[in-house]
Amino acid sequence: MGDYGHELRFGIFVPPEAARGRSLLRLVRLADESGLDVLAVQDHPYQPAFLDTWTLLSYLAATTRNLTLMPAVANLPLRPPAVLARSAASLDLLSGGRVELGLGAGAFWDAIEAMGGQRRTPGQALTALREAVAVLRALWGTEERLRLDGDFYPLRGAKPGPAPAHPIGIWFGVYGPRALRLAGELADGWLGGYAYAPPDTLAAHMHAIDAGARAAGRVPALIRRAYIIDPSMPPAHLTDIALREGVSEFLLPVSPDGDQATHRFATETAPAVRAAVAAARASSG
Repeated sequence: MGDYGHELRFGIFVPPEAARGRSLLRLVRLADESGLDVLAVQDHPYQPAFLDTWTLLSYLAATTRNLTLMPAVANLPLRPPAVLARSAASLDLLSGGRVELGLGAGAFWDAIEAMGGQRRTPGQALTALREAVAVLRALWGTEERLRLDGDFYPLRGAKPGPAPAHPIGIWFGVYGPRALRLAGELADGWLGGYAYAPPDTLAAHMHAIDAGARAAGRVPALIRRAYIIDPSMPPAHLTDIALREGVSEFLLPVSPDGDQATHRFATETAPAVRAAVAAARASSG
């Protein structure tokens, strides 16, 4: 564990509040023009006060030029992976390869059931997450007809396509030990946040991801780590997390009217962390 040498990325993590949709559009344009790298949008399809995340991301793909767009994280129990695969690939093609896919195994089960989703035990949720990754990658692949067994997401002769514009990264938004090991085994990245993984717990989370990767014969350094920060964290703290825990992507949680905070993060925090990490890497050879 430690600095894996990935290029640092910075972005914002936003709630898709319907009542402040115009403010949100203005904020995203600011982020796109200010040099930030990532826009991560919460996905809670059962929340009536929120815009639908995929509809919003699709709209934003047409109004931005630089930001990587991702749901953080897609609510798998309410978004079947076969349909999600086509949605993500379509948006990736239309945006010129700017889509990444965050996946969540599920939470808030009462609300999920209220929307017609299925309540799952922790074990079932992880099984479904494993099956979903297989479905996604199969439908982004080239095999002529796809047949996958599964308790939750079988494929019975589906055809792949459309192919995305670039290899879409799959990021797991998970926290439990078994789920973290599964991230190490299957995911391209892990996306966590200070609310569920405070900085003093990050080392244990990273060790679990690395253990899962090694058990699967993967190189832990290939799995990127993203972190939704506490807005009060100074650049020195983010630099330490990058160098000590291998986190290479920092997301600022911000409300739709958070223009000033977003501007400061883009023009002050991000350059300061990049410079400090670059200096530390140079001094260590």
